[in-house]
Amino acid sequence: MNLEAELEQLSLEIKNSQKLLLALGDEIRQHIILMMMESGDCLGMRVGDIAKKTHLSRATVSHHLQILKRAGVVKVRQEATKNYYYFDGDIDLFDQLITMLNHAKDIMQRLPKRDAEV
Repeated sequence: MNLEAELEQLSLEIKNSQKLLLALGDEIRQHIILMMMESGDCLGMRVGDIAKKTHLSRATVSHHLQILKRAGVVKVRQEATKNYYYFDGDIDLFDQLITMLNHAKDIMQRLPKRDAEV
């Protein structure tokens, strides 16, 4: 495949990974994901519990959870009127992201070096 075709493919891969990149690129969302993983509670956590542990408002936590949910990083389980959020990323989306990053790395390694001293 020539470079032009590879760049076109990479562009498509980046576009397909945008939601996940956006979700993972925010420091608050990274903190929420790590906190969920550290909790070890497979049944999930409620917004209020996450807010207490992160010292964020419930509204802020809800906003970030919705972004993570839309990106396929967290899921929600309902129990009566209560919602429990848990980390359960869409493996296919994570695999697409890894493929995109490896593809970008491969292209980058074949480009001419540009760090020569001037």
